[in-house]
Amino acid sequence: MKRHGLFASIFLLAFLFSFTTIKAQLPPPEFHFVTISGIVSNQQGEPLPGATIQVFVSTGSNNKLHEIDAFPPNNEGIFQKSYNEGNYLLVTRFLGYETDTLSLTLTQNNDRVVNIRLKVKAVSFDEVVVSATRASETTPIPHQEIKEDELNKLNNGVDLPILLDQATSVVTTSDAGAGVGYTGLRIRGTDPTRINITINGIPVNDAESQGTFWVNMPDFASSVSSVQIQRGVGTSTNGAAAFGATVNLNTFNTQKDAYGIYSGAIGSFNTVKHTAEFGTGLIDGQYYVDGRLSQITSDGYIDRAASDLKSYYLSAGRITSKSHLKFITFGGKERTYQAWYGVPQSKIDAGERTYNPYDYDDQVDDYGQTHYQLHYLRTLGENFKLTTAAHYTKGAGYYEEYKGDRYMQDIFNSPQSFSDYGLADVMIGNDTISETNLIRRRWLDNDFYGGIFSLQYNKKKLNATLGGGFNYYEGEHYGEIIWAEYASDSYEGYRWYNGKSEKYDYNVYGRVEFSATEKINLFADLQYRHVDYSTKGVDNDLSSYDVNANLDFFNPKAGIFIKVSDQDNIYGSFSVGNREPSRNDYIDRAQGVDMPEPETLYDYELGYQRSTKKYMAGINFYYMDYYNQLVLTGEVNDVGSAIRQNVANSYRAGIEIEAAYQPVKWFNWAANATFSQNKIEKYTEQIYSWDTYTYPDALSIEYENTDISFSPNIIAANTFEFTTKGFVRNPKTIEDQVQLALISKYVGDQYLDNSQSDLRKLDAYFVNDIRLTYTLKNTFAKEIGLNLIVRNILSEEYASNGWSYRFRHPDQSWGTASSYDIYAERDTEVSTGDADDVAYNEVAYYTQAKINFMLGLTVKF
Repeated sequence: MKRHGLFASIFLLAFLFSFTTIKAQLPPPEFHFVTISGIVSNQQGEPLPGATIQVFVSTGSNNKLHEIDAFPPNNEGIFQKSYNEGNYLLVTRFLGYETDTLSLTLTQNNDRVVNIRLKVKAVSFDEVVVSATRASETTPIPHQEIKEDELNKLNNGVDLPILLDQATSVVTTSDAGAGVGYTGLRIRGTDPTRINITINGIPVNDAESQGTFWVNMPDFASSVSSVQIQRGVGTSTNGAAAFGATVNLNTFNTQKDAYGIYSGAIGSFNTVKHTAEFGTGLIDGQYYVDGRLSQITSDGYIDRAASDLKSYYLSAGRITSKSHLKFITFGGKERTYQAWYGVPQSKIDAGERTYNPYDYDDQVDDYGQTHYQLHYLRTLGENFKLTTAAHYTKGAGYYEEYKGDRYMQDIFNSPQSFSDYGLADVMIGNDTISETNLIRRRWLDNDFYGGIFSLQYNKKKLNATLGGGFNYYEGEHYGEIIWAEYASDSYEGYRWYNGKSEKYDYNVYGRVEFSATEKINLFADLQYRHVDYSTKGVDNDLSSYDVNANLDFFNPKAGIFIKVSDQDNIYGSFSVGNREPSRNDYIDRAQGVDMPEPETLYDYELGYQRSTKKYMAGINFYYMDYYNQLVLTGEVNDVGSAIRQNVANSYRAGIEIEAAYQPVKWFNWAANATFSQNKIEKYTEQIYSWDTYTYPDALSIEYENTDISFSPNIIAANTFEFTTKGFVRNPKTIEDQVQLALISKYVGDQYLDNSQSDLRKLDAYFVNDIRLTYTLKNTFAKEIGLNLIVRNILSEEYASNGWSYRFRHPDQSWGTASSYDIYAERDTEVSTGDADDVAYNEVAYYTQAKINFMLGLTVKF
């Protein structure tokens, strides 16, 4: 055995020696190097020395790419490299430009000259604009993003709030009942004045009322490329503080190619929409112009609640490798017949759900608003981006109303006393006339301008933003008598009241998102905001007012986002929000009631998300703890705006569930639901005398742990969507698609005031819509789309909004068939103990349309 081992070892050594000797005698392999050279430049031929060129070669049977080199060109954009013969892939990248990919085959004695000309990546700066105030994927704040395609599926002329109806915790409403005209939305039960709205980071909320009037921006959804809704306090933003949500609209969607779009729609209530859009695409790789013209008319579901809406959008800009300059202007003109008085219960019971007490022909709201924005964005090296913008908004308009005894016989409307307008009685012969029928206009004329900025720093582990803004508002409120049966000593342009307001609002914030590890992301956001508001003058009831508020707010936020696995995430955050009262809070408070105070919100959010290829699911727990919250009382003032008052301690606590599931390509399911409690710990209601409306005469009622008005405990939305190929059987040239969707919405009971009384309540409702879409591509046009939306297919009779007012009056006949106030009904819950002091409810509902439809056509070139 040992001899066999020895022979084997000698044989092996001899074999290895022979192989090495033979290999040493072989000639070395030949390598034929080929040179690649060229210039990296933009479309104008300007060199781009900061670009990066990566070189890949394919290996193995599966041709897998391996990177073998990476280098920048020199200061003139020139590069030169040598490689062996073979097949290569060159990938060239530069910030602000589209990535260029070039396949090369290198052969012996065939040097290659390659000039690489990069195209501007139009969307790169668009992302910079919206990211300054938006939440990212790892920001520990509940948010939802709605893309342009989703908006377009439903955009047949209704206002933007209606298009957001399927979003989590959202409730929408329409005064005219059909989604056109005055519309609004509430999120987590909070009213529109507490929802921060921005367009490209520019604040949109009215500086005084703090509301957003979508009727002044008809068909704005046609110019929106994306919407992000942040629930709760959200990230720091410009303008009014968010107390329920932030809605961030982006129109910075620059198109590379020229386009033209026409979209039109017709439907119920004589609703007609026409929209024309155009864009030049990038001219010479730098310049562009985009525009839109829209007109929407509708008779409305409510009697005479007609709308005539016109709007435009125009933008122009220049993009270079390091900067983007963009000018935007958009505006709207609306003339809408008033429907804000609502429908009384007696009319609903009588089947007159479309009742409108106004019958004077020109009882209209007539307002125009124009916005201007100038944005400048610049990259400062690889890691810094600077965004600046200036803005100006001009608004002016009036609402006209008849006051007298010739119209509106069903509500309290009588000739006006001259003394109520600062006029003298009229003497005709020996007769003294102290009243007159008249027509008046109540005007709002305002200017709003300012600027915003943000400096963003982005590196692998750190994203930081320093931003802020300064805004100035000046507005004038006044009333004019344009006709009177007896003129007294009035004259053309006579103003019986006039008031002026000023508001300075500036803020600065810093936000940091830091990746502590691959799985943990930390978030911090600090904001300082200063508000200086003053308003002084004489109100429409000739009472004088003089308000000065100088307020400072500090709004810190912090949170953590943990990536548990590739599919699972958890997050949590704590945020503080502070906000000032609105003009109405100051002016419309009852006599003897203290001045309203700023309110504070402590917002706690905790969530879990899971996402796979086929489904997504998430759950978010929130607790919103308020101090001095301004809650809706259920009353409205004489222009239909809601009246609010401070309550010391209140909260909103809930669970938000979101889910989406796509088991196969042709079926998609999406749903969300919110279950909440919205409570005021202690609330005192004052029931005033109709005649005096003063605090000493008020009847006080105490409540504990009562529901906050307009805050449903359940909100749920569901969409089943089916998609299939269409009828064309020649897929090489024409593509078509059919999509059918069943859309459902449930909203639980809502109380009209804070008494939690069934006498003043909106009943729960469940509404179902159907959407049918047919899309045809690559014919004479790029795309043709037909879109049929049938809303409320089961003709649910419901109201989505309303108002109430409780008062005392000695006349026991109010609310009867012979009364001049059909909105008043005896309040059976209150007894004053005095037969001549009767409690009444005035309650009105904004009824919504039963089954109705819109048929739309879109042609894209």
